[in-house]
Amino acid sequence: MQLTFASYNIHKGVGLDRKRDPERILSVLHEIDADIVALQEADRRIGERASVLPRAEIDDTHWRVIEVAKRPRSIGWHGNALLVRRDLEILSGEALDLPTLEPRGAACGEIVVEGRPLRVIGTHLDLSGLRRRDQIRSLLAFVGACNRDLPTVIMGDFNQWG
Repeated sequence: MQLTFASYNIHKGVGLDRKRDPERILSVLHEIDADIVALQEADRRIGERASVLPRAEIDDTHWRVIEVAKRPRSIGWHGNALLVRRDLEILSGEALDLPTLEPRGAACGEIVVEGRPLRVIGTHLDLSGLRRRDQIRSLLAFVGACNRDLPTVIMGDFNQWG
């Protein structure tokens, strides 16, 4: 089994030119061509927290969303979303809350690759660093408490600069 993973903070779809351009994000994703993608800042921050990438445009790609959203127009949880190739079976999706001063979370999915189950978690950890260790401990505790002992990949924007 060989998989390509990618993590991409899409900054709500806004580029260095300060323009929101979902097509540009999708173009980069196609260039990366990963089997499993963790997106950070995939939803707008205010209002309905709608997805930055229109669902119809994702549906036109070779990926699909692991469903974790608690809001109807979102593709993730607290901005974290997971995309997987269409030929991978999705067993489940779950939104995880992380300890923090501001809302943070993670998207967790269980998939099957070549008959083997795999757990994937995409997250965006605290920027200040004050709660980052607590968030990592929370993710590890979640994995440790899971009913199934699966290979697990935790990826995302860890905001670890040092």
